[in-house]
Amino acid sequence: MTYIVRVDDNFHYMDKDARYTHGEYATFDEALQAAKEIVDGYLSSAYTPGMSAEDLYLSYTSIGDDPFIVGPEDSNFSAWSYAKERCSVICGGGTPDDDGGQPACRAVHNKPAPIPHKE
Repeated sequence: MTYIVRVDDNFHYMDKDARYTHGEYATFDEALQAAKEIVDGYLSSAYTPGMSAEDLYLSYTSIGDDPFIVGPEDSNFSAWSYAKERCSVICGGGTPDDDGGQPACRAVHNKPAPIPHKE
């Protein structure tokens, strides 16, 4: 059985005509890596020095690509949750919805921070 990564366009929310298939993968881990790369690619291209995590996340949820995984098992991967986590990492800590404000993003334009591995 294969795992398929499909992509919705946040700009065209709920528009199934804007959906496309990114690829098919033999394992869930391969599909997950592909989905994360899609999110990381958008965040890297949208980031500008000094941007807050909140602004980067808002940009992603407004116009970024929203990958999801279809396969023989239920996938609990959420591109929005992953993007929120990545925005925080890229921009120096905290979470995008902290009331205390965000530190300015580090100058990592086109160099996303490493993907944290969960065990």
